[in-house]
Amino acid sequence: TDLLACSVLKPPGEFGADIVVGSAQRFGVPMFYGGPHAGFMATREKMKRLMPGRLIGVSIDSQGNRALRMALQTREQFIRREKATSNICTAQALLANIAAAFGIYHGPKGVREIARRVNGMTAIVKETLE
Repeated sequence: TDLLACSVLKPPGEFGADIVVGSAQRFGVPMFYGGPHAGFMATREKMKRLMPGRLIGVSIDSQGNRALRMALQTREQFIRREKATSNICTAQALLANIAAAFGIYHGPKGVREIARRVNGMTAIVKETLE
């Protein structure tokens, strides 16, 4: 899925998707000649133990603010190999932080405005090519 599109369209979960994967490239990450980009996976509660990697959950910090925390980790270096669901050991923290900073800087309203502008420009290109 596309994070920018999800800011103005119905998200995949509302269509009944159990697992969704996507790229955060359109959240302020330069093209870098085709990659790399931070990716993400999201799932319904019932599927979470089948997912590879780490799951981040939402919590409340000591001052009552919304905070993100590591909720589940299924990496083989921390559990028995036969129960591991992932052997991926790459770090895309910088790319994820760039995408997060883009979202924080623009905020929900700004991200929606950018998505609408991209959609409008795409319509102009389509009309020109037809």
